[in-house]
Amino acid sequence: MLEGARIRLNGWQQAAVALGSAFGALLDPRRADLIAALGETTGKPAFERVLERMKKSPEGRAILLERPRVICSNVGYAWDLPANTFGAAYASFMGSRNFSPDDRPPVRFMDTEELAYVAMRAREVHDFWHALFGLPTNLIGESSLKVIEFEQMLLPMCLLSVIGGTARFNQKQRALFFQHYFPWATRAGMRSTDLMCVYYERHFHEDLDDVRRKWGIIPAPALPTSNAT
Repeated sequence: MLEGARIRLNGWQQAAVALGSAFGALLDPRRADLIAALGETTGKPAFERVLERMKKSPEGRAILLERPRVICSNVGYAWDLPANTFGAAYASFMGSRNFSPDDRPPVRFMDTEELAYVAMRAREVHDFWHALFGLPTNLIGESSLKVIEFEQMLLPMCLLSVIGGTARFNQKQRALFFQHYFPWATRAGMRSTDLMCVYYERHFHEDLDDVRRKWGIIPAPALPTSNAT
């Protein structure tokens, strides 16, 4: 069982939670709980499609069978891996920002345990994708990753997050994003393998460049420091 009680909502309740979460997330994009609620209440059809794809993939089926969690007790060994590995790149990303794998909010609004796990998995692999694509956690980096996530999963929340993120850009950031990062992210999301069907923890020990080639990952273009806010 995933920790946290799931809450069943009727159609009107789902709409109310979705609208409230969207409004609150626009006011304060740091509210991970509101972004999570928005993703769950608007994303059930998308998560159902992801679930079906995972069932058709060998690694996807293994993930569904074993239900690995990206939490400190399970991925802490990544901090001890050689510097060239994917696991070390993930550890460096997390450590440099003082992030903890345990900080993700629980899933509350999915109808079944299976869909709840898929939603949780999508939430927990977000930081793996940051490390793989070489994206920072500023406005441009997060908005770019949401474009990739939308290409991969077609989650409405990702599109709404891009709209909300770009609304907070200054003029230079907006030009940089739409001229360089949006086209790159669209191409990167379409070209890479089905990233929800990758059992990342089994590949921690592999060379970062090797897994990027294997999964069709196009690393992000360098972000000019003058626009990196």
